Amino acid sequence: MIVLNDDVVLIQKGTKLGEPCVITVNCPDKTGLGCDICRTILNFGLYITKGDISTDGIWCYIVLWVIPHSSSHIIRWSNLKDRLISICPPCSVSYCFNQQSDCTAPSPVYLLKFFCLDRKGLLHDVTQVLSELELTIQRVKVTTTPDGRVLDLFFITDNMELLHTKKRQDDTLEQLYAVLGESCISCELQLAGPEYENHQCVSSLSPGIAEELFRCELSDKESHSQALSPDMTILKKASVIVDNSLSPAHTLLQIYCVDHKGLVYDILRTLKDCNIKISYGRFSQNTKGYRDLDLFIQQKDGKKIVDPEKQSALCSRLKVEMLHPLRVVISNRGPDTELLVANPVELSGKGRPRVFFDATLALKMLGICIFSAEIGRHSTSDREWEVYKFLLEENCEFQLLNMVGRNQIVDRVRRILMGW
Repeated sequence: MIVLNDDVVLIQKGTKLGEPCVITVNCPDKTGLGCDICRTILNFGLYITKGDISTDGIWCYIVLWVIPHSSSHIIRWSNLKDRLISICPPCSVSYCFNQQSDCTAPSPVYLLKFFCLDRKGLLHDVTQVLSELELTIQRVKVTTTPDGRVLDLFFITDNMELLHTKKRQDDTLEQLYAVLGESCISCELQLAGPEYENHQCVSSLSPGIAEELFRCELSDKESHSQALSPDMTILKKASVIVDNSLSPAHTLLQIYCVDHKGLVYDILRTLKDCNIKISYGRFSQNTKGYRDLDLFIQQKDGKKIVDPEKQSALCSRLKVEMLHPLRVVISNRGPDTELLVANPVELSGKGRPRVFFDATLALKMLGICIFSAEIGRHSTSDREWEVYKFLLEENCEFQLLNMVGRNQIVDRVRRILMGW
């Protein structure tokens, strides 16, 4: 089969306002391709309303109906198409019959450093500019000085792979200056040096906070630091049914779960990390806040999953990843109040898109100033996590020492992160 490069990814825009756009991907298959596509779609601020996946192990055909998460969000469809094409395997006969794992070199990391006067919402405004420029934030170190100035270190990579050019750098700095305005004292952009390695790991976490952030299941204690409002307690339910009777070669997973931003991505990244192949999948539309998904799957060796222990382990893992893909905790850090957000990292090393964007948006909407912030990695016995730490200003509308106020912050941040 010969497919022209422009035909690998087709995007058909809706004819009416609010009508979904249809993304069609037609290319050679590779392990985790569906996960990579859904991750890219999530990174562009899009929500998958429904979808179909079909593959024979050599060629893959995917159709996804998508809409923007926010009506105010501008989608650069041509850029999305280019990104999707870049993650699809080449359409060559040699690739189809001699597939090899990806061996692309990692993107160079750049350091964006600026010094300016602080104000509410500053961190999110900068994050929004970087997102619109398709610059991915890898690490962050934000510090506020006693005289009301802020020093921000953003370690970024360029999804367009153009940041080495003067034009791309000038455009980036120009848009940042436009947001920072006269409050900007200095702004620099350069290749990151050894300092990037020094910011890889998040600063130390207390054993209690680490246990609460990274445990497999949330307990009844979540009514405190991981508070769920009453209308959200019903969301702690999901159904995963394994059926080996309908197909001689595949195991059917029937999934029923509350919908959230990135649900399809969370399911596919879990299967990718468990070395599970999807031969056919259908994602139904949201019905009263819930989604149905039917997935015909195989193990890496091409066999069904018949071992009851493997079935149980996969179902439990999927439930945790669907119900709790993001952890939100508020705690004391000495005399100060700290908000922590954590999400699991894929085995490939990729973190979840737009977490920092959504967390800073939630704090901006709440009118809470951020005294300091950082992004880093934390390893537990079985996996790696990406951790976002925000030290909150005390002079805000919320009483940070009051449990009610803290619960409101956690609830609002979680809702923005989950798209509720």
